[in-house]
Order: sequence, then structure tokens, then C-alpha cells
Amino acid sequence: MSIWKELIQFIKPYKKQFFFLSLVMIVVGVIDSVFPLFTKHVIDNFVVKGSRTGIDRFAFIFFSIVIIQSINVYLFLVLAGKIETRMAYDIRKKGFEKLQILPLSYYDNKAVGWLMARMTSDINRISEIISWGLVDLSWGIAMMMAIIIAMFRLDSKLALLTIIIVPPLALVSIYFQKRILNSQREVRKINSRITAAYNEDISGAKTTKTLVREDINLEEFSLLTSEMKEASIRSTIISSLYIPITLVLGSIGTALTLNFGGRKVVMGTLSYGTLVAFISYTMQFFEPIRHLAIIFSEMQSARASAERVFSLINQPLTITDDEKVVEKYGDFFNPKVEAWPDIKGEIEFKDVSFAYREGERVLENFNLKVRAGETIALVGETGSGKSTIVNLLCRFYEPNSGKILIDGIDYKEMPQAWIQQNLGYVLQTPHLFSGTIKENIRYGNLEATDQDIIEACKLVNCHEFIMGLEKGYDTHVGEGGSLLSTGQKQLISFARAIVRKPKIFVLDEATSSIDTKTESIIQKAIDKVLEGRTSFVIAHRLSTIKNADRILVIRDGKIVEEGSHKDLIRKKGYYYKLYTNQFIEQKSREILG
Repeated sequence: MSIWKELIQFIKPYKKQFFFLSLVMIVVGVIDSVFPLFTKHVIDNFVVKGSRTGIDRFAFIFFSIVIIQSINVYLFLVLAGKIETRMAYDIRKKGFEKLQILPLSYYDNKAVGWLMARMTSDINRISEIISWGLVDLSWGIAMMMAIIIAMFRLDSKLALLTIIIVPPLALVSIYFQKRILNSQREVRKINSRITAAYNEDISGAKTTKTLVREDINLEEFSLLTSEMKEASIRSTIISSLYIPITLVLGSIGTALTLNFGGRKVVMGTLSYGTLVAFISYTMQFFEPIRHLAIIFSEMQSARASAERVFSLINQPLTITDDEKVVEKYGDFFNPKVEAWPDIKGEIEFKDVSFAYREGERVLENFNLKVRAGETIALVGETGSGKSTIVNLLCRFYEPNSGKILIDGIDYKEMPQAWIQQNLGYVLQTPHLFSGTIKENIRYGNLEATDQDIIEACKLVNCHEFIMGLEKGYDTHVGEGGSLLSTGQKQLISFARAIVRKPKIFVLDEATSSIDTKTESIIQKAIDKVLEGRTSFVIAHRLSTIKNADRILVIRDGKIVEEGSHKDLIRKKGYYYKLYTNQFIEQKSREILG
């Protein structure tokens, strides 16, 4: 029931439409139950008697009912369609909002395809079953009740005989409920894995080609689709057993009516028109039951989808703002920017300890003070904790113990948006969104003017190459920026970060995946960009951090060396070895061409 309680929250905004839709369907069901009475009237009064008296009046009433029913059908199609679309929109919006505020740790172990299946097919399944299921449910119940009343008014004993199979039908439904639900859960789970496999194979197409893995990928995918086929067949078999059983029970009811009703007609205790009406009613009575059986089966599928969608929507947040903080400063969707204090950029890590997983400590009692406007370079081996320091600063993760202060304020006493709104972050692998260059840069600040965008591009030295393109700033970058080179994407990501006018800047291996010439351009841009801003630079190429105010050498989550480039070279310690090794490699490559 908890799943359906969740769904009711999304139904509430449309309760008036649902009420009107239910009313329309009740009318449709009642009118459907009237047609056999028309048939009875025609047989008993016109056919058996051979009379045409009153046929004009009858025809007028009959066609008036048909027109009313046509209007009702139009109304329920429109209403159910609107409810389905709007509910899907609301649930998808709620899911997308949750995805925006979930911490990075959630995405660490969730495949894109897994999330896509929930946001697309699962949500569509829920809204479709709820809206159209209600149509059939209202119509079926109303029609069955109207038929029962009509049958009892015609002949109570024959009516009892007809509906005697309803209790066995209820028992069959209860028996099949759990089996259908379990099979649908398995189908939806495998469907998510297939969506994830599609996503990985498409996004990794280049890697597949270079490693010549086409046959292996096909084999792996075939195994997955085979699982889907077997699970779907099992689910279909269970549903296919359930529906024919209801048909058999319905046919038994019809047979009983024919047998005992026929005897009554022969004995003269039942009119021929009444028997025909009863036969129509038995067929009509089990028609909504068959529909309800199908709805019941599909409801189990919808429940399985709802479980998966609500597991996302109700995912607990590991990083949250205190209620008092939200009340005073707002949240991501309703920020009270006017109440936020300006960030100067003074940062302090105070006895910070952190582990991504229990027992795998990355930082322990880490301490660091950074002056406002200072550029800090982080150097060290892979896995030493450089990116962790930056991720904690950005509040993508939070310390297990200790504090991080910004301008003397514990950043947990401020909303997450406060630090992230004042943050400029450039990744090693830049990500651009489908659209134009201008749109991608403005993504960093939706209020930026065209002039702001041009100035940001000039600052990072990418204005010239953009103007050299056929459509300039209106050039489309392709999906993920596929129509641009890595260096061009990186420069645009710099401009996007700059247009935000951030107080804190983070460069995470921002020059490691580009050529030397582009690196030189970007390095000049970095020197301009970082001026006057508190900055953290994670660098593999040590030549890019020589101008940093302080270089921190990180090993096993601890600062083992600290100082300017010249100071660390004079010490001839770990940094000296790293730098001289890179210098020798670089000169060797230059000599060898």
C-alpha cells in the first residue's frame, strides 16, 4: 500500500479531472448496460408480436443514447490522455529535481542506463496504467453493478446463477497476484541493465572499434537479451494463464444462463426477449471482468515500475542543508541570494578526515590554511588525495569529521548553493552540452550578455578560434562537443567557468589531455583567470604550476612538502625528483622530434 500512497500524491493535483473522468466512465458503463434492454424491448414488442407500433419513438430514444455515448467516449479519451501526460510530467520533474540535488557519491555506483530506464519507460508505464487503468476500472465496476441490478430486476434466480462464478474468480486473482508482480519486477530489472548496456556501447563506440570488441560486445549483449527474453516469456506465461482462466469461468456463467434460461422459455415462464437480454448480459458482465483481469495484471507491472521510480525519488540525501539554514538562506531551487555573505576566499581545513567507503581512509586529520586570492597547486601520485581535497572544498562530499571553514564560517552553516554558486570548476575532460558555443558558455551564467561571453572568451584566448568558425559563436558543438577538438572544448569550458565570475577557482588536471601548443595558450589564460581569486590547481604537468603561490605535495592524504616552486627545487626532495624527471622526458621528446 505504501507504493500506492506515494502515487496518490501525484494524483491529488488532478483529483477534479479524475472525479469527472470517473463520472464519465460510470455513465458509459451504465449506458452500455442499457443496450440489452433495448434488444429485449425490440424482440418482445416488435419481433415476437410482429408489430411496428411505437418503433419511431424507440428509434429516436435509441439514437439519442448512441450520440450521448459517443460524446462520453470522446470526453474520456481526452481526459485520460491529459491525465497520463501531466502525471508523467510531474513524476519525471520530481525525479529530475532529485537527480539535481543528489550528491556525487550517488552517481559513483549508478549506471546512466539504470537512471534513464527509471526516468523514461518506468514513468511512462506508471502514468499509462494509472490514467487508462482508472478508465477501465470505473467503467468495469459501473457496468457490472448496472448489469447486476438489471438482471435481478429481470429474473433474480437466473441472476444468482449467472454471478455464482465471481467468488472463484476472486480466489484466482489473489493466487496470481504475487506471481505476476515478481515476474514483472524481474523484467523491469533486466530492462534497466539493457538500457545501461546500450548507453555504454554507444558512448564507448570508439573504444570498441580500436579494441576490435564488436563480436565480444555482441555476445555479451546477446546473453543479456536472452535473459530478458526468458524473463518476459515467464511473465507472459503467468499472465496468459490468468486471463484464459477468467474467460473459462465467464463461459461457464454463460452456459449456465443458456441452460436454465432456455428451459424457462420452453416452460413459458420467461420471455424470449428476456433470455436474449440475459445472454447479452452474461457476455457483457464478463467483458469488464476480463478487462479488470488485464488491468490487474498490468497494475502489477506498474507497481514494479513504481517501486523503482520511488526508490530514486525517495533516495536519502547524504549531504543536506539544515532546516534553519534553508529557512534563512534558501536551497538550490529557491535561493535567498540577498542573505548570502560575499565570499572573500579564505579557506581552512581543520582536522578533516574522510573516507569514500568505511575502512578506506583517504584523509586523516588534514589541516590547511589558504589566504584569500592565493593559488594553491596540489601535486602527488594517483590516489594520493588531491581530488578528494578539492571535492570536499566544493562540498560534493562532506568530511566524516573535522571542519572546512570559508571566511571563518563552517560551510555546513551555509547552503550548498552558496559555495557552488561562487565556484569555477574546470575538469580534465571538459563536457559540453548539445547546442551552440554561445549557449554552452552562457550555461555558466544564464544572465550573461553576449558582451560578457565575448570578454570571457578573450580572457581565455578562445575568441580568435571561435570567430574563425563559419558561424562563430552560433556554431553547434555536437553531442558532448564532438565537433570540436579537445583543446577547443577545454578553452570553452574555461570561458564558461569565467563567465560565472567565481570567487574560488578549481582546475582539475585541466591541461593534461591537450597538446603542448594549446597548453601554452591555456597556461596564459590560467595566469589571467586566477589573478585575485582563491585557486586550487591539480596538475600532472608540473610546468603549469611554477607560478603558484604554494605547491603542496600530497602523499597518502598528507602534505609531505610545501612551498613555492623555487623553494621545493632547492630542497631537492620528492617534488624535485618529479619535476626533473618530467623535464628530462620533455627535453628528450623535443630532441627526438
